[in-house]
Amino acid sequence: MLNLLFALIGLLTGGVVNALADDLPQRKRPSRPHCPDADCLYVYGPAGWLAVGRLLAYNGRCPHCGRPVRRRGWLVEIGTALLFACLPWLLDDPLTLVVYAFYIGLLILIIVIDLENRLILDVVTLPGTAVALLCSLFLPGINLISALLGAVLGLVLFLGIYWLAKVTFGPGAIGQGDVKLALLMGAMLGVPNILIALMLGIVLGGVISAFLLVTRLVKRNTYLPYGQYLAVAAILMLLWGKPIANWLLA
Repeated sequence: MLNLLFALIGLLTGGVVNALADDLPQRKRPSRPHCPDADCLYVYGPAGWLAVGRLLAYNGRCPHCGRPVRRRGWLVEIGTALLFACLPWLLDDPLTLVVYAFYIGLLILIIVIDLENRLILDVVTLPGTAVALLCSLFLPGINLISALLGAVLGLVLFLGIYWLAKVTFGPGAIGQGDVKLALLMGAMLGVPNILIALMLGIVLGGVISAFLLVTRLVKRNTYLPYGQYLAVAAILMLLWGKPIANWLLA
């Protein structure tokens, strides 16, 4: 029953992620779900607040301009629902379950915005860092000192990577948003898990980028957002941090 409840929460979280991913990169205040077409901006009724609802209620199209519902909408909602449905199996502590669900929703938002806009927004990472530091006062397995050290360590290490990439590959190789994402991850994970997460993110980025190059799905000069790999690594560490750390440090 708890799994079904979190599946529903995940579906609604996916809807919120979609709405924020539409508005925040445009520097707009969050608003009710609407058609993304700049010439339309039709505001959906309650039946269309979720992308899966628009598929059912409006036959997958905007009722005003006829624009098809974006694939990203229902993929994010269904994917988040499935992931959230698994959380009660992976996290035993009720408080950890609720807080980590919020963290994961935040990281999914970062992934979606970074993939679509090559942006990691301060309005997401900086308040998220403050919330993570506050939550460290209450969560088991982490404390404020660990969260603060993790945030500082993530910031300093990735700031060094940012400058190294800038000197080696030129401006834009690593964005300042990635540095602030490392800050957020450190506050969420604490030490030593932030170190493992950053290493995991770098490995994921390298392996997937190499695969894309070898299969010629991208070219050498293609820009690949890096924040997505860090955010995925953070999600993995939130869910399986202890076994991953034990395996690496054994």
